[in-house]
Amino acid sequence: MSPVFGALGSALRDLREPRILALALVPPLAVIAVWAALAWVLADDWARLVADWIATTPWLDWVGSWGLSAIFIWASGIAAFALLLPVMLITAVLVTDVVAMPVIVPFVAERYFPRLERRAGGTIAGSVGNAATAVTVFAVLWIVTLPLWFTGIGALVLPPLIAAWFNQRMFRYDALSEHASAREFQALVSGTGRRLYGLGLALAALLYVPLLNLAVPVLSALAFTHLCLGELARLRQEYYSISRFHDHPISRK
Repeated sequence: MSPVFGALGSALRDLREPRILALALVPPLAVIAVWAALAWVLADDWARLVADWIATTPWLDWVGSWGLSAIFIWASGIAAFALLLPVMLITAVLVTDVVAMPVIVPFVAERYFPRLERRAGGTIAGSVGNAATAVTVFAVLWIVTLPLWFTGIGALVLPPLIAAWFNQRMFRYDALSEHASAREFQALVSGTGRRLYGLGLALAALLYVPLLNLAVPVLSALAFTHLCLGELARLRQEYYSISRFHDHPISRK
């Protein structure tokens, strides 16, 4: 089994743990409830704002004169919803990163990698900087590619690709910060980039699965922790094997 599918399978098994299942469901449901309430409260204000914009913008006079105001407002609502989706995803991932990762990393490390030495190469500042970079790039990519969503194919292909990059960028740092040194982190990111992105794509595809998509943020945190710690353990084992080989060269007779 490849490391990607192994990490995903382990993450799915971990969801059977009561505290992990609670982490998987409570934060996403809370995020959805908050944003749904805000959308409900602000829906009328948004429609009024768009209507006023049509009425006061000269080059949009044709919209009102042709009786297309209602259609224009409806289309603007669809656009607002398309912008709300990434905001909800960002919020869910950030909440998971802050609330769940401090529980998930020790859980995975103690259960699956009890002998893995902690070298604490990560910092709080590094975690904040990584999250800020991930959110900024994700938001820019989402906005820039938004017109392509209306091509049909773009709406199916682009969100998983962008979400895959965002997930692996968000979770890889915190998954390794307690156990990997700074040098090990750089080596793992450069050496396992394809596997990280492949896992991100697999998890992004699960966003289309009803009910399971609620648990995707925490499932992502679990899977990336499994993959990253597993790759770190393999990296150290390879280094140890090479070191032993050089320390004990084959004698020549």
